[in-house]
Amino acid sequence: MPTYEFKCIKCGKTFSLQMSFSEFDLKKAIACPYCKSEDIKRVFSNFTAVTSRKS
Repeated sequence: MPTYEFKCIKCGKTFSLQMSFSEFDLKKAIACPYCKSEDIKRVFSNFTAVTSRKS
């Protein structure tokens, strides 16, 4: 399941949420876990892929 990162505009804290592609596409209201504000924006972060093959 993908992890999405968000930044709260009100308190300035960054947080991550795991949700499926379909949940994210539904654009349900996402609230900051620190201040409960829904004034957030998505931020892009690095990711790591783990495979079974050795490189």
